[in-house]
Amino acid sequence: ISDFDWSSIDTSHLPPSYKTNSQQEKELLQLADHFFQQYTHLCPDRKPLFIYPVNECGVQKFVSTTVRPTLLPFPDMYYWSGCASFVCDYLIMEPLKCPITPPSSRYSPTTILKYQRGNCFDFSVLLCSLLIGAGYDAYCVHGYATLEMCALDQTQELCPLLRKPPEAPEEEDPNKYRIKYPVEPQSKFELQQKARKEEETESAQEEEREEEVVMEVGKPKRDPLHGLRVHAWVLVLSGKRKVPETFFINPFTGYHHSTMDECFLGIESIWNHRNYWVNMQDCRKGCKDLSFDLSDSICWEIMFSERNEPSQLPTESHKNDTDDMENEEIHMSFEMPLSWVARIRVSCREYENPFSQGKKVILYDKAKLEKWAAYANGDGLVERLTVYADSDRTEELEVKEWFKHREDLLYMREVNKQTQLITDHFRPGHSLLLKAHSYTSLEPESGHTVEFYHTARVDGLWKRFENATEMTEYFLGRKDFLHMRHIEFGERDEKKEKAGIAADANPRTIVQIKEYFHRNPEKPADEDIEERIFMVIDDVIQLTYHLELHDTIASKVVFCRVIGREKREDEIFLSRENTVKYQPWSSEKHKNMLHLYNLLWELREEQKELKHHVRDSEAEMLNILMVREDEEANIKLSVSMYSTAKRGQQHED
Repeated sequence: ISDFDWSSIDTSHLPPSYKTNSQQEKELLQLADHFFQQYTHLCPDRKPLFIYPVNECGVQKFVSTTVRPTLLPFPDMYYWSGCASFVCDYLIMEPLKCPITPPSSRYSPTTILKYQRGNCFDFSVLLCSLLIGAGYDAYCVHGYATLEMCALDQTQELCPLLRKPPEAPEEEDPNKYRIKYPVEPQSKFELQQKARKEEETESAQEEEREEEVVMEVGKPKRDPLHGLRVHAWVLVLSGKRKVPETFFINPFTGYHHSTMDECFLGIESIWNHRNYWVNMQDCRKGCKDLSFDLSDSICWEIMFSERNEPSQLPTESHKNDTDDMENEEIHMSFEMPLSWVARIRVSCREYENPFSQGKKVILYDKAKLEKWAAYANGDGLVERLTVYADSDRTEELEVKEWFKHREDLLYMREVNKQTQLITDHFRPGHSLLLKAHSYTSLEPESGHTVEFYHTARVDGLWKRFENATEMTEYFLGRKDFLHMRHIEFGERDEKKEKAGIAADANPRTIVQIKEYFHRNPEKPADEDIEERIFMVIDDVIQLTYHLELHDTIASKVVFCRVIGREKREDEIFLSRENTVKYQPWSSEKHKNMLHLYNLLWELREEQKELKHHVRDSEAEMLNILMVREDEEANIKLSVSMYSTAKRGQQHED
């Protein structure tokens, strides 16, 4: 991070409220100073509070008046996640000059936004201002955190995009209430001795593993300033905006954390735009045991009493008691001045292009995340996650890319660097109804898997796989209960290939077509086909029927070609010799030769239709590849009517 000289910034244009204090602000500073003197006298072992640092004009300002509640006119900024993402993306992180003391100055959020940089206190005050403006019960926190959190070092953390969702709870064991028979009696003493030995060996192995990890990483086990490093973050209490549970937000990353998170080591004080609270609870175990009931005067010492409740700081003499009573009367009649900060404004251009350096790079454990503003790249790329095999990030395993505003509706691309398999994902609305497309090359018959939005298709096709020798189609929600079709291809005519005839004029030979059907409950099982196979080259048709619940072997019918008889398209020759049947049926019609004749006639007609369908599927795949190749060669980005910044650029061009 490059050093920025804050002393050189121009403050001449700032409003008068930045350069002077009103009478009400002066009274506020006196009351805060009195509170601070009492606090340091009664709690001499505690660190100094962060109450009234100087602003960019060198004027002391109470921290609560630096919070400027603001609701920005962007849909995402109505939610805590949108506010947090904007702050962490828009600002450049600067470490505290001294890692164990809070800063001596606290600039206004408007100045921080103008120069797009700041420390953890700057991040927190800006984020808190946006959250309160959006209706959240949010507070700035002055406390202590780990080295990694204070330094924005995420190289030992798993990237949030790679975290697996929580697993569903296991189902109850159906054998839970079965009678348990007694097992062989065992000595309790022997079991205790065995368990103790196992614990000792496990602890020894853990220590060895820790030492190995430390030697591998090359870092000390413990930070010498652990527990002393100052950090600022945001606390969001439950209740308002239907927040179910109190949580923290790390303003550097924009991620939410549980209040039990071990990265947060303690809290000195919190504040919002109305008041200031000092934590009176023990933080030797971090923040996990803290109560965030701010109305509890034992846990939290409030600076300006609410509901006419006196301050709970203890006093040592009767004289101090009378002074406190006088001050209580002042507190009860005192109202927090309005914020001295000018209105926080963010233009559409700034909101849509938050990265001051063009892009943002975040390093994680064996991963790297890159972010760009919308329209920064010609292909619509806004985010890229690269996963590596090693901690040094040299060998790539996988790359994921996210896109915005593409006319072809591509929004994500996954590339497996080991197999070179590429998977494109599309939003609904593509002209070819594409949902996903996996491939290694856009060349035909090189191995393609295409997924469709099947509800928009007439045939219910949701996935198709094709390579040089086979094609498999998967269906959903069809009235004929078909759910899979598999086609095997033979080789093309070698003479035509040598003559240079195009592939579409020299189609592959169809060797076999298999179809699989789900059970149709309206038909008897012995009349409901489960599988049918058309062996086109051998002129064999095989039907396999569904099983009833009590059956073990499926009913079958096989129609074979008669040996020595020429095949004719308009003729069906049926005899008992060329029909193989296994008939454990309840119905008698399968034994009727006329029924089998009609069935064979229907199957021959369906075989012809299936051949046409296969050729249509081949043509559709060729068309998909041609369209995708054209879309990738001529990428077009759509401009939203709400994107004022981009439309302004177009008018300028």
